[in-house]
Amino acid sequence: MFDGYDSCSEDTSSSSSSEESEEEVSPLPSSLPIIKNNGQVYTYPDGKSGMATCEMCGMVGVRDAFYSKTKRFCSVSCSRSYSSNSKKASILARLQGKPPTKKAKVLQKQPLVAKLAAYAQYQATLQNQAKTKAAVPVEGFSWGNYINSNSFTAAPVTCFKHAPMGTCWGDISEGVRVEVPNTDCSLPTKVFWIAGIVKLAGYNALLRYEGFENDSSLDFWCNVCGSDIHPVGWCATSGKPLVPPRTIQHKYTNWKAFLVKRLTGAKTLPPDFSQKVSESMQYPFKTSMRVEVVDKTHLCRTRVAIVESVIGGRLRLVYEESEDKTDDFWCHMYSPLIHHIGWSRSIGHRFKRSDITKKQDGHFDAPPHLFMKVKEVDAAGEWFKEGMKLEAIDPLNLSAICVATIRKVLADGYLMIGIDGSEAADGSDWFCYHATSPSIFPVGFCEINMIELTPPRGYAKLPFKWFDYLRETDSIAAPVKLFNKEVPNHGFHVGMKLEAVDLMEPRLVCVATVTRIIHRLLRIHFDGWEDEYDQWVDCESPDLYPVGWCQLTGYQLQPPAPQSSRDSQSSSSKQKKKAKSQQYKGHKKMSSLQLKEELLDGEEYGFLQGASDQESNGSAGYYIKQEP
Repeated sequence: MFDGYDSCSEDTSSSSSSEESEEEVSPLPSSLPIIKNNGQVYTYPDGKSGMATCEMCGMVGVRDAFYSKTKRFCSVSCSRSYSSNSKKASILARLQGKPPTKKAKVLQKQPLVAKLAAYAQYQATLQNQAKTKAAVPVEGFSWGNYINSNSFTAAPVTCFKHAPMGTCWGDISEGVRVEVPNTDCSLPTKVFWIAGIVKLAGYNALLRYEGFENDSSLDFWCNVCGSDIHPVGWCATSGKPLVPPRTIQHKYTNWKAFLVKRLTGAKTLPPDFSQKVSESMQYPFKTSMRVEVVDKTHLCRTRVAIVESVIGGRLRLVYEESEDKTDDFWCHMYSPLIHHIGWSRSIGHRFKRSDITKKQDGHFDAPPHLFMKVKEVDAAGEWFKEGMKLEAIDPLNLSAICVATIRKVLADGYLMIGIDGSEAADGSDWFCYHATSPSIFPVGFCEINMIELTPPRGYAKLPFKWFDYLRETDSIAAPVKLFNKEVPNHGFHVGMKLEAVDLMEPRLVCVATVTRIIHRLLRIHFDGWEDEYDQWVDCESPDLYPVGWCQLTGYQLQPPAPQSSRDSQSSSSKQKKKAKSQQYKGHKKMSSLQLKEELLDGEEYGFLQGASDQESNGSAGYYIKQEP
């Protein structure tokens, strides 16, 4: 084991350099035709009076193609976002790595020229990002420094079963010894030394060279799954020299005896650790595979898309009809939003047929066995029915759990659900959840767990009460026993750090924190951003990753918003939230209540009192039960 040991004198030197570059966005063309109206000059792309501008995002398009009778918005998403008082108006700022400020307001009061200029800048930004195929660059962010300076704790790798090594992490913990490059030397060849894990943060470990005892001056962070970390004994078998750091070289005359004493009984990585890492990063999805995926512009239907790239199990899907390959959608290979070709037809889901009549050369259907399987359900007995009420996470506003209705019952346990008060007449904004989905809840879930339930838009009888609403709408609540009651032993705790996908812009993976735990439901906060950008996510979501996942897979990590921008966010956020809560949100419950009025079918429901930040991982005590 110690045959590779060598002792040398050396000097150390280091250097570093960085380069920064900025890309300018092309200005709005000055040669556009103009139209005069009420004394003001407005520029349109083609000078036609049939054009319209979205009051939410500023996009210019054909008026007849716009959403709603008034043609004020380009899509259902913009219409709903507008009603939320600019909740997503700062998406461009987020893409540029900038936090929203007081200046980030809804665009409806801006002159049309300003809207066109903003839209041109937005399009140019997208084009630049498409060319570089890179997200916003991370400048100076280090997970190690971030965790050390704030004494943060990261969620362990074992919390993420879908991530590399998530199921075979073993007992890697503090005290484990490894062989790593020795940076405290200036030898012309690469040499190694033994270090111990002082602290773990996801995949990252804070290491201290053996012999430094309580001296942390040369401690350093390293990704445990990286290529430069090896089990003790690797140097001996590989013929690599073990050289003690120059700083402590004078401490001992017999380093081999020192190592024997220190390492006797110590733990190290398994001999096949690097092989397991490599195997866990092999993904079955390949480029050019065809899949069915949700249509991001119409959630009620699916479309055919092609796998363009695979990074760490995340798929960049390009819709089949996109000639320039810019119309894309990001998701994990285990996402419930993707399915095999033919899935929509098999369950009765709406599907947008492609104009492409035959497969392009090289494209082939992804085998059905690659997709995440859902649990089988028995719909023969008592089952969900159209018109039943429930509570559901709004896929267009993941910070909100809303009053919802089952609009259609599909095959194999799938349900089409609509958010009460904000549905399109044609059902184009319905969305599909499976009956076992952790994103739907029985009536009263939010109240008993002290979560603010978002009432239907325009509902004036506040505070919102389910019993009154069911009576007014002549509706019944979906039976409690039909919902998913399983709560896995997930291991998350409030305050843990992780890397999480911003599901409102799913190509972005951000620095995040778990701020609430309601059984299996996690409240994810994006560090440096306002609370209104928080998202409710299931503990087994494939869009959550350990600290260090981006570094391991080569994905771009979005850092927290700068500290200097948070004060301005806070003040503007408070003003916006106050206005929103008065207009759209129900009264926030300050305590856990019991609903004892009879529901339409005469059954009585009793609710188990739940803690605000419930951290119970067991499945024995569920949050709601049906009494006989």
